[in-house]
Amino acid sequence: MKASLLFLLACTAVLAVGARANTQEEPKALVQKVQELAQKATAMAKDAFSRVRESEAAQQARQWLADNAELAKQRLVWLKEQLVELWKKTPAA
Repeated sequence: MKASLLFLLACTAVLAVGARANTQEEPKALVQKVQELAQKATAMAKDAFSRVRESEAAQQARQWLADNAELAKQRLVWLKEQLVELWKKTPAA
């Protein structure tokens, strides 16, 4: 996560330098270009954070399902044992 954020900041810096190199206009135009690039970088960062959150949520959901699947198996084994005991106690017809 930290590496991708650092990468994003580095890309923003490179884009800002590129905007400076590509413009022969006044500083006002340069500021506008840098603001546009910063907005794009912010959108990319938000998207990256969203993906990380979704990934963490999916991981937690998988863990929850795995934990509960084991519990369900244990309860089914217990229920089977109870049914066997009940079956043994029932008189034959």
